[in-house]
Amino acid sequence: MAREIVLDTETTGFDPKTGDRLIEVGCIEIEDLLPTGRTFHRFINPERLIPPDAIKVHGITDDKVKDAPKFHEVVDDLMEFLGDAPLIAHNANFDRNFIDFEIGRIGRKPPPQDRWIDTLALAQKRFPGMANSLDALCKRYKISLVERTLHGALIDARLLAEVYLELRGGKERALDLTSTRGGPAETAVRAAYGARPRPLPSFVTAEEEAAHLAFLKATIKDFSLWAGYGVSVEIETEEAA
Repeated sequence: MAREIVLDTETTGFDPKTGDRLIEVGCIEIEDLLPTGRTFHRFINPERLIPPDAIKVHGITDDKVKDAPKFHEVVDDLMEFLGDAPLIAHNANFDRNFIDFEIGRIGRKPPPQDRWIDTLALAQKRFPGMANSLDALCKRYKISLVERTLHGALIDARLLAEVYLELRGGKERALDLTSTRGGPAETAVRAAYGARPRPLPSFVTAEEEAAHLAFLKATIKDFSLWAGYGVSVEIETEEAA
């Protein structure tokens, strides 16, 4: 399976080179474009005060992170979670600059640049000239923002995972017309979301099923297609009659 990590950060400002630091990181693991349920989330002590303008954006105050671990205390857990998977972020250069700075600051080697996938660039290619912020994309794809009042690394990563699915083709990506058995008339359809843990019950009533079978007997001559779906249709032939 293709493992990817959707990542978001919150910081004290815009540029680590001018003294800004990382204060929150949130990651969502996905495989084949589906969330696995595994997440990584940490608040980080930035070892400096958080400017009021930054607090207005994400709501993270000095008191909230004063007892949080420093970056060097969480880096091993973070790197283990990231593994060697591609890293998906919105306006990825921003998040990459802070991740690279914090990792480099303690003498570690950051993930290579070619592992990063920028959803902003993907959105700009699909929707040129349009607003392509995370909020705008959520509204365009009808992804609910009801739980999001302020920016937060983990909730933004969750929203971005849904946006990334849509940018990669959404539900339409399920159809694959590539033959897997070599037969000229065979096709394969790849499941988009995997099998349900608990299959949905049938809502077809006995009366509806009987009416459908009656329709098939009266109308359809070739029942091989229906047999592939487990529908058994017995037809009275002229000899049997």
